Amino acid sequence: MLLLGIDIGTSSIKVSVVDAASQKVVASAQYPDEESPIIALKPGWAEQSPDTWWEQTQKAIQLCNKTAAYNPADIAAIGIAYQMHGLVLVDKEQNVLRNSIIWCDSRAVEIGDKAFDAIGQEQCLSHLLNSPGNFTASKLAWVKANEPEVYSKIDKAMLPGDFIAMRLTGEVTTSISALSEGVFFDFKANSLSKDIINYYGFDEALFPEVREVFSAHGSLQASIAQKLNLKPGIPVTYKAGDQPNNALSLNVLNPGEVAATAGTSGVIYGVTDQLGYDKQSRVNTFAHVNYTTQQQRLGVLLCINGVGSMYRWLKQTFGATESYLQMNAKATEAPAGSDGLCVLPFGNGAERMLNNKMVGAHFHNIDLNIHTQAHVIRAVQEGIAFSFRYGLDIMRENGMNPTVIRAGKNNLFLSDLFTESFVNITGVPVELYKNDGSVGAALGAGIGAQIFSSPQQAFEHMHAIQMVEPVGKQLESAYQQWKAFLEKQLTN
Repeated sequence: MLLLGIDIGTSSIKVSVVDAASQKVVASAQYPDEESPIIALKPGWAEQSPDTWWEQTQKAIQLCNKTAAYNPADIAAIGIAYQMHGLVLVDKEQNVLRNSIIWCDSRAVEIGDKAFDAIGQEQCLSHLLNSPGNFTASKLAWVKANEPEVYSKIDKAMLPGDFIAMRLTGEVTTSISALSEGVFFDFKANSLSKDIINYYGFDEALFPEVREVFSAHGSLQASIAQKLNLKPGIPVTYKAGDQPNNALSLNVLNPGEVAATAGTSGVIYGVTDQLGYDKQSRVNTFAHVNYTTQQQRLGVLLCINGVGSMYRWLKQTFGATESYLQMNAKATEAPAGSDGLCVLPFGNGAERMLNNKMVGAHFHNIDLNIHTQAHVIRAVQEGIAFSFRYGLDIMRENGMNPTVIRAGKNNLFLSDLFTESFVNITGVPVELYKNDGSVGAALGAGIGAQIFSSPQQAFEHMHAIQMVEPVGKQLESAYQQWKAFLEKQLTN
């Protein structure tokens, strides 16, 4: 029995077919090969086309089928992971009304800040567990205020994964986890937030039917099945944002367990059973994939926008002839601390952990007689690791004190130097696994379809491939200099 997982990333679409019995990947494919662009019509804006996601999803599935490594008729369930916080709007015919305003878009910060004050900061934090900030609810409010002709045509507002499921099945559903990541959900009332609905003047009919993350979200339409060479009627049984899904794929489901990723954005995601919040909303709390009103499981999320995006920019701008593996190797030629070169990797929109400020990316203390390409690459990796430490200290202030962090050996964690820098500056060991968001989505589909008797069964064959332990504090001085430079920028 096979499971199909789809991961709607910012850079590309990844799909995997997983054998349920062994939990091994039978085949996988990614489309496109090059990173998808982000549309930035104005500084601080970030959009992508949902229709492009759908076209790329179909092509990725078709590429996977072309491997001939499996019989598509054996696929029993579909799961979807997706980039969080994006806003997708469709009319009554399920046509897309505008580009998606995606996770790193900053246009709604002021709108969210005004809502935070008007509703009441304590009311927001105790009921929503977050400030409305520049999350999906505030993005919808921006459309209402600035594009009334678009807003008047909206039949449903949804998250990116809800949209892809709609294209597959024709049905529009969502979950508490999705509503919470959009800051639409009131945890105390266990319902759509009346505060948000009333303040922004939204019609509750805009929101899809709520179902559990692990449940039926529709069945594959015959017309789509024929186009994708799949069996009609395959159920979509799992939908989750990329970071809760990354945690699931690492078997991070219980209080105290912590996951990390260093892809386009950088994230530390810890599970708790407490309805807690950061008073400044610098880290954010959402319903985890296994959240229920009877057994609360919440994910505390630290997000750094400028992680993989910073490394990609560095490669495209200064190292176009080199691969990421070559860049990783080059970085080891420079010493720890990069001989004083300091990099702030914050050039991808407003950073929530910095109180939604647009700090920008900075290179500081460049010495033209000392610093080489190796120094620049290493300083970028160290600057990203320092950003994780800065954010983890905020999480520690809020009671999240991990003793070990699980991460997939991919993206920046493919770099031994970055991994060692991350471990040494945070002081927390990292367990590395062979994991992938699309594989996690496939396993989630198996849980939702009850092919697995429990989540534990879905991960019974998962084992760490590497453990990296802290070995010293040689980066602490460099971190303190980095932190001082950051704090200087925050006061400017």
